[in-house]
Amino acid sequence: MKHGIPIARQRLNRMVTGGLLALIVIFSAPALSADQRPTLLVMGDSLSAAYGIEQEMGWVTLLAERLDGEAQVINVSISGETTSGGAQRLANIIGQRQPDIVLLELGGNDGLRGLPPAQMRSNLAGMIEQSQQAGADVLLLGIDIPPNYGQAYRDAFTGVFHSLADEYDVPLVPFLLEGVALNEQLMQDDGIHPTAAAQPIILDNVWPALEPLLDSVFQASAK
Repeated sequence: MKHGIPIARQRLNRMVTGGLLALIVIFSAPALSADQRPTLLVMGDSLSAAYGIEQEMGWVTLLAERLDGEAQVINVSISGETTSGGAQRLANIIGQRQPDIVLLELGGNDGLRGLPPAQMRSNLAGMIEQSQQAGADVLLLGIDIPPNYGQAYRDAFTGVFHSLADEYDVPLVPFLLEGVALNEQLMQDDGIHPTAAAQPIILDNVWPALEPLLDSVFQASAK
């Protein structure tokens, strides 16, 4: 009987230890799963930074909500960003975040400043190449500029997005603000930035081109 208590305690200790290990495995599993979620990186300007509206109402936040935790959405968009600024930032961001998909929404501010389309093209091409070399898929989100810049400049500007999509074989949303830009009720007073009511429409413009990329990433991660 004197030896019975220590033996019982040893058995109890083993049971408790085993139970704790099981709990650690159980509670660690969701965290591991969350870390393995695909990562979407949104690299844009004010159109993706929710300029003039609440952040939670922006289309990028709505995208994260639609994904419902199945993927991580990282928004590094900055209002006023040009393709030059984005090109300077992207390599470091990709190294830190290691995204599976890069949504590239830049160029609008280049156009509004009348910067050379060839310069914009070079910057965007560099960002596409950096993303692809890092193993990320790219979705190019195109934009248009007001007609008062002249039709020749406008054609050259919008043509950049189409030529890049063809050259690098990446999907393209030709005009991010389709169904929004010409509707005064969906635009802020500056006539440039969409309202909160426009954000679900913008997401719907993005989704058909993004969904196949997501499906491919999800299938790859499931293997």
